[in-house]
Amino acid sequence: MSRPIQTLVDWLDDRTGMRKLTRQALDERVPGGARWRYVWGSTLVVAFVTQAVTGLFLWMAYSPSTQTAWESVTYIQHEMTGGWLLRGIHHYMAHVMVLLLGLHLLQVVVDGAYRAPRELNFVLGLVLMLLVLGLALTGYLLPWDQKGYWATKVSTELASQTPVIGSALKSLAVGGTEYGHHTLTRFFAFHAGLLPTLLVLVLVLHVALFRRHGLHARDPNRAPDASFWPDQLLKDSVAALGVLTVVLTLTIYYGGAELSAPADPANPYAAARPETYFLFLFQFLKWFPGEAEVWGAIVIPSIVLAVLFLMPWIARSRGGHVKNVILLFCLIGGAAALTAQAIRDDYLASWTERTDANAEQFDASATFLAAKHQAQLEAERILELARAPEKIPPTGALTLMHEDPYLQGPKLFAQHCASCHNYVDPQHPDSQLSHLVNEKPTAPNLFGIGSRQWISGLLDPKKITSPHYFGYEGSPFVGDAENTEMVDFIQESLGEDIPEPQRKEIRAAFQKIAAALSAEAKLPLQDEIDRRDQETIAEGRALIEGDLADVLESGSSCTDCHSFGEMQDIGSPVLDGYMSRAWLIDFIRNPADERFYGEINDRMPAFAPHANARLNQLDEKSLGLIVDWLRGDWHRAGARR
Repeated sequence: MSRPIQTLVDWLDDRTGMRKLTRQALDERVPGGARWRYVWGSTLVVAFVTQAVTGLFLWMAYSPSTQTAWESVTYIQHEMTGGWLLRGIHHYMAHVMVLLLGLHLLQVVVDGAYRAPRELNFVLGLVLMLLVLGLALTGYLLPWDQKGYWATKVSTELASQTPVIGSALKSLAVGGTEYGHHTLTRFFAFHAGLLPTLLVLVLVLHVALFRRHGLHARDPNRAPDASFWPDQLLKDSVAALGVLTVVLTLTIYYGGAELSAPADPANPYAAARPETYFLFLFQFLKWFPGEAEVWGAIVIPSIVLAVLFLMPWIARSRGGHVKNVILLFCLIGGAAALTAQAIRDDYLASWTERTDANAEQFDASATFLAAKHQAQLEAERILELARAPEKIPPTGALTLMHEDPYLQGPKLFAQHCASCHNYVDPQHPDSQLSHLVNEKPTAPNLFGIGSRQWISGLLDPKKITSPHYFGYEGSPFVGDAENTEMVDFIQESLGEDIPEPQRKEIRAAFQKIAAALSAEAKLPLQDEIDRRDQETIAEGRALIEGDLADVLESGSSCTDCHSFGEMQDIGSPVLDGYMSRAWLIDFIRNPADERFYGEINDRMPAFAPHANARLNQLDEKSLGLIVDWLRGDWHRAGARR
């Protein structure tokens, strides 16, 4: 060591006494020699330091408010250099820390290191465990995503069942009567301020008492005593390195921590679950339905916790230590079994078939998996929107969700349309979400509405009478109904008695008509095709306006019944702007309007306020969202707008 450095070290030692402190730490006596079973305390300290360091850097980019929390976490996860790594390490270290707590508690009890004179230190260790669990619970809400929001809401509702002080506990946690900005900032204050401070203070006391009483060895005579340096320190270092390796591996494998869609109080999250280390409590609560829930949420856990705190005194009686060990193994084993059962119940529908015996659990699992899949789609979609050139608006990411046809359209369809209509791809009928499928439709299938494929099917004599168009039960347009002109026209135009060369010419004409009508819709996904096929579209328009009469033996034409182009005031539905955004909005607003079905409208209600409205279910924004979704008019990454 050079003289300047030696002088500096001497100066620091004179002011701090660091050499003596270092010797005291490294020369600590280890009865029976170094052992791997003693590493858990040190790994927990390393885990806490890791959490403190990563948490501090996350704090530098985090903004705790309902309009900025999710947005700032998204920035950390996807924009900030190394942010995903920091957040992943912080997330998975929390899981590992809870596991290490269990192992440390088990080692202390099995070795009898909780008995006199170490009772108080054991109690402080349990307090540390509760503080760590509190940190885990409060940190769950901070991303302000759907998963954390709804899981936290469940936990605070459970806390409100605590006798006498339940309502006060909930009010303290929530920060008022509603879950919102005050809830988030309060949880952040607990997570980043109060609980870490308490944890450091209790940890200092815990280490001080540990130093006072020394390390307790279950079998001190197994080997000669040794000092902490170097053997035990080496084992502790290897164990700490192993913990860090596991956490880093999990982080890299999963690409950081999960982030679901922004918290939406108006949109319940059916896939809400606590983190893995709380799953056993979630499963345990299933044993106590209804009013008995307070027993599973408050009473029994409180009794178990009280017994844990009393363990040092229980161990004073004959056989008390053995009872404590058996109880702890039962608790840990039971928690592991309940966790496994919770995972099994949630994923039951993914690996088995529905039977009479498992029907209820299977249905619950199927609902969970569907909700989880939908939540994943929403999370991916909102991230795609957040990365769009427009970015996240000042009103927050939730605005992107509420104004996105891709996300809101299916929900509005399921609520207002799915009782009559289907939304199923005829080519891939199993690819649709269940809430968009109507097993017994009483109106046409709206998948691909306005596209060339959809209109071509409408002009096909076989498809037009299928359930996808007018062949549904009770249809007013087929069979013995009064308004079968369209179906009759298509079937007669391509009847089997017509020679094949002429049928081929008619089919080609119908394809041109389909192209022209679809061009009226101005569908975003067909924009390039429509620009390329201007000649075909022009021929189709001419056919609609009257040239079709020269192709058909009957001499009939589309404008015999419909208004289009220069042929106006003829009939309805009007084909100008057919299936365009404005056309569809007006149609859904009032299908009985003279531009559409008029007096022959037999079942479709009006969905917007006007003079003839039978129902008033959709505002202008909702009308636009559902129409844009049906037309495929939404933001796509990399697409030209």
